[in-house]
Amino acid sequence: MTFKEGLHNKAVDIEKALDRFFVSDKTKFDQQIIEAMHYSIASGGKRIRPILLMEIGKLYGVKESDLMPFACAIEMIHTYSLIHDDLPAMDNDDYRRGRLTNHKVHGEAMAILAGDGLLNYAYEIMAQTAFEKQEPKYVRAMFEVAKAAGHKGMIVGQVADMVSEDQEGDKTTLSFIHENKTGQLLTVPMLVGGILGNAEENQIKLLKTLGHHIGLMFQIKDDLLDIESTQEVLGKPIGSDEKNNKLTYPSLYGVQASYDLLETLKSEAIVIVESLPGDKIFLKDLIDFLVYRNN
Repeated sequence: MTFKEGLHNKAVDIEKALDRFFVSDKTKFDQQIIEAMHYSIASGGKRIRPILLMEIGKLYGVKESDLMPFACAIEMIHTYSLIHDDLPAMDNDDYRRGRLTNHKVHGEAMAILAGDGLLNYAYEIMAQTAFEKQEPKYVRAMFEVAKAAGHKGMIVGQVADMVSEDQEGDKTTLSFIHENKTGQLLTVPMLVGGILGNAEENQIKLLKTLGHHIGLMFQIKDDLLDIESTQEVLGKPIGSDEKNNKLTYPSLYGVQASYDLLETLKSEAIVIVESLPGDKIFLKDLIDFLVYRNN
């Protein structure tokens, strides 16, 4: 099996698990919000965050069934952030993953509620799992997710991103934006996988560093694709960073320097992966994929 086939199969497993959470009780209003929530959850995507969680957890011997609720919850939080990010008050985007954005289909008010619904559902799923397991590590994992997604994590990154529009950029601000807005939700799956696998604290620290590298790689590549890709390949309009006067790595460092930093981060990430237990072949291939992807 090739890497791409394996990645596709893992994404399909995640999608099947996600679908099981979206069954309406058939009342009129419940059905409306479930449809709006599911519209964005079912819009595809690479499912990188849940796959990272599953892969790290497997390195430490955790059963797939114990990992999947947290993997799905993190994907719900990620999807809520995309729904809100696309809103007219934020980036005002019409397309996401090749389809109309949620507010273009369901209306702005319902899109806001769909995002709210996904965020709260994620915590419901994690809390239920922690309650059923009655083990402190599940509570710790949920705590890490809450921090990563909260006002000192992803949300403050969003704030910095918006406030920095039309402003003179600097390296410190750029690092802060990307470490929080994108990096937090790519780091926390690694932490959750390690925590649920009873990893030693020194390994948790390594996973945090690895997540930081992967998050930065992901964002730099996104910044470059927004310049160099096409809407057909990317699934959303290109040039939106420039349109919104966003602070990005290419705008601050230049295109070539951004590519050079990508390669450096990749090399450092591979060194960290080599120090982890278990079969790491897929994880190393995934890092390559994130650096050389075209969408």
